[in-house]
Amino acid sequence: MKFMKLGSKPDSFQNDGDNIRYVATELATDIVINVGDVKFYLHKFPLLSKSARFQKLVTDTNEENNDEVHIHDIPGGPAAFEICAKFCYGMTVTLNAYNVVAARCAAEYLEMYETVEKGNLIYKIEVFLNSSIFRSWKDSIIVLQTTKSLLPWSEELKVVSHGLDSIASKASIDTSKVEWSYTYNRKKLPSENGNDPHLNSLRKQLVPKDWWVEDLCELQLDLYERVITTIITKGNVSGFVIGEALNAYASRRMPGFNKGVIQGDVVKNRLLLETIVRLLPMDMGCVSFSFMLKLLRTAILLQCEELVRSELMRRIGQCLEEAKVADLLINAPVGEAVFDVDTVQRLVEEFVAREQHAQTDSLLEDELQEIRSPRIVSDPSKAKVAKLVDGYLAEIARDPNLPLSKFVNLAELVSSFPRASHDGLYRAIDMYLKEHPGISKSERKRICRLMNCRKLSAEACMHAVQNERLPMRVVVQVLFFEQMRATTSFEGNSTPDLHGSIRALLPGGSHGSSRSTTTNTEEDWDAVGTMEDIKSLKGELATLKLSGGSSGVSSRNSNDGGKGNTEKVAASKMKNLMSKKIFSKIWSSKERSGELTSSDTSESPASTVVEETKSTPSRSRRHSVS
Repeated sequence: MKFMKLGSKPDSFQNDGDNIRYVATELATDIVINVGDVKFYLHKFPLLSKSARFQKLVTDTNEENNDEVHIHDIPGGPAAFEICAKFCYGMTVTLNAYNVVAARCAAEYLEMYETVEKGNLIYKIEVFLNSSIFRSWKDSIIVLQTTKSLLPWSEELKVVSHGLDSIASKASIDTSKVEWSYTYNRKKLPSENGNDPHLNSLRKQLVPKDWWVEDLCELQLDLYERVITTIITKGNVSGFVIGEALNAYASRRMPGFNKGVIQGDVVKNRLLLETIVRLLPMDMGCVSFSFMLKLLRTAILLQCEELVRSELMRRIGQCLEEAKVADLLINAPVGEAVFDVDTVQRLVEEFVAREQHAQTDSLLEDELQEIRSPRIVSDPSKAKVAKLVDGYLAEIARDPNLPLSKFVNLAELVSSFPRASHDGLYRAIDMYLKEHPGISKSERKRICRLMNCRKLSAEACMHAVQNERLPMRVVVQVLFFEQMRATTSFEGNSTPDLHGSIRALLPGGSHGSSRSTTTNTEEDWDAVGTMEDIKSLKGELATLKLSGGSSGVSSRNSNDGGKGNTEKVAASKMKNLMSKKIFSKIWSSKERSGELTSSDTSESPASTVVEETKSTPSRSRRHSVS
């Protein structure tokens, strides 16, 4: 720490109790200065020779025949006044980063200018500040901290602005010019104490760009905000470092921030968080995703202003593909719901809006686009968000109080996003049906329409056809598309002729096959398997064959005499394992239970299946394996 000694005479100030200070000399004192609750018994001449204000005050006391002067509003109080008084007497006084600002403000109050006497206190303090204090990283921080209790004097004397500029300039310096003696908290390594030029050069190269981050955490919020703003204004520090600085400050100043638990004064923490959000760099990629999530969680707990939460949601939504399912499991603040689905809905909406904005902004100039518009959303990013939402839906589906509308609305936001498969969405739907057995048939239809049966893997299909919770229409669609997958695998892109009642159950009447790849483990719902996985499926799911397809196969085989015996054997197995029986059982059981209605038919009153009925005999053979 830098310091400066003034004066050469020994310090002869003495105490008489806690509230009396006097100068121990042979000459009797002739004036009493009351500073706050402390009385100073001093001599007029030394004070008058250095202070224009004392000259005025003493003149007033002489006219009133009074030897006491009251100066209760002097900045720095009795301690700062004593430094000035000792300087007037020529006594030894030591200035350092802790007391120099108070002395400077008190000297200004006492008008200790150069016009009164050359080399007066104000001049000497200014020299000390500019030549020593503001050249030191540590002292600059200490001085800035001391200015807070001396406002508005420290502000008017530009001590605050000089301190801000000193700190910001040092934080913005090229790291190759930084020496570790600048740091506040870091201790030197043993190797750093040597004079070896090679080691010194290596040491400078190892200086991290965020070397100053922890040091500034010592500052109070208002000063910290001004320092960071000044650093940003200088433009030499990257947004990544600013983001790290804000993260460090929030972690230091907000107890429980990293654990998602708020401790201490709510109003104070709310102000701190709102300030940090204002200071976030404009570039979305400069702030870590985890930090923004912690800010959002904390903002919700602290009930920050809507503007603050909206800004955080906008930022998080722009890079939602970086999130994990656990990141989105935000507890609902009030009500019976377990999770805050509305917040996640807004995050996904922001991601969707990002693509729309990117398409609109593509008409702007490239330079302008780089600054203002988010980057164009790629298909892999969309696929990640779709998978993320599927996983999130599977988690919130366990909440018995989750309304169907929230589940469906969230799923529909990403319905157009590319997916390798719909296994994750199927798992979420199944979980919702399991936890909400009392929903109506129309609600079951609504939620099942979210899923594309063509994009279910073979494992998911195996699960679906045994799932009692699914409507019969969905089960038939799954059976059909799994059969199409098997048929395509063995015979090439052939499509059997279908009875109208079956065709009516298929979405849009389409007979196109789903992806021919599968996933081989239930733990990895969205993985895409290989052709060999399909062949390994057990039972009739591996070789499903729709009614009416046998004649088509025979016709094709007769026209293609070049097919090998292997394909003929495979086709024969498919016919034997699956034929009209499975559908005839479904239809007969549905007719008996009255589940078929004319309102849902496309060709005849008995051509489509509406909903599942658990009492149906054929459905008793299917069971859930969830």
